[in-house]
Amino acid sequence: MSDYSQFVPEHVRTLRGYTPGKSRRQAQEESHLNCIKMASNENPFGPSPKAMQAMQAVLAESNFYPDNDAIELRQKLAEKHGVQPEQIVPTAGSTALLGIVARTLLSPGLNAVTSERSFIVYPIATQAAGGRLIKVPMRGDGFDLNAIAAALDQHTRIIYVSNPNNPTGTLVPAKEFDRFLDVVPEHVIVILDEAYHDFAQYLATIRRVDYSHALDYLNQGRRVVVLRTFSKAHGLAGVRVGYGIGPAQLMSYFARMRTTFSVSAVAQAAAIAALDDEAHIQKTLKNNAEQAERLIAAMGDLGYRPVPTWANFLYCEMGDDAALVAKRLQAEGVIVRPLAPWDAPTAIRITIGTPEQNGIFLNAFKKVTEQATVR
Repeated sequence: MSDYSQFVPEHVRTLRGYTPGKSRRQAQEESHLNCIKMASNENPFGPSPKAMQAMQAVLAESNFYPDNDAIELRQKLAEKHGVQPEQIVPTAGSTALLGIVARTLLSPGLNAVTSERSFIVYPIATQAAGGRLIKVPMRGDGFDLNAIAAALDQHTRIIYVSNPNNPTGTLVPAKEFDRFLDVVPEHVIVILDEAYHDFAQYLATIRRVDYSHALDYLNQGRRVVVLRTFSKAHGLAGVRVGYGIGPAQLMSYFARMRTTFSVSAVAQAAAIAALDDEAHIQKTLKNNAEQAERLIAAMGDLGYRPVPTWANFLYCEMGDDAALVAKRLQAEGVIVRPLAPWDAPTAIRITIGTPEQNGIFLNAFKKVTEQATVR
């Protein structure tokens, strides 16, 4: 039998792939229960009705290739954000763009820097490109930008900042990020990952916090690329569409690295329509803000302290094997995300659901944690 590993570079052979959250179908087959999924930060209300109509309208044209340049979507996004279409690159989810960024900017001998307990795709994208990822310790449960700045060297090309951070849900305020950019050297590109921007901006308005100056950075010509996605507040995780906004010349290099026709016609139509359904987005954001407070208070009454969130999920230290906690919750019909792949083996992440889903979760959580106390 041939040993094909000899054909594969070491950085690929040793690559640890992405482990997705458990699907409802798999959990239900294992548990023989009707499960609710609160593991992958999806919109519990589903896609916008306008997006669903738009997707149905283009299905009959699925025999044609999509617009490779996503011209209509880019134009609409450019108008929304006050930038030029040449500054926007749509991809099949923002995770695809992370891979493109790494392959474009990194090679063996170069590195990227981020925080521990941040988005799990950063190490995958970096290693797949042959680069090395440097992870600095957190300050509390959030990014320590001073530590990141101290970790930069002449071989650094990328800084990844997830804001809000996945999985801890913490925020770097805009003024703090302003100061950080002032000390980033010219040979480094900052990837500002704002996948949960809509939730954070809504909560920041309520809490009177200055959240993001991302678009200002672009207008100032800073070496920043901003990532956004339609997978969260817009409810389009299943059709895969996200985008980056950045300096036009840099984005043109990223565009060359995309897989041809990577954003389907269905995804483009859905995204364009979803941008116009403000009512659906506001319903999602309002529910998230209200239900986050409900869950934090109820879990606090049970003796647990979820980290106050700026996104649509909660990070909670359990003081126990998180995989075991998740297994027990699944046996009660609730799927959550144990965070061992993030090097947080005693923590879980819970997506904030509808009021009904959150009620089911709280009943299951109470039952599981009381049983653990008795044991």
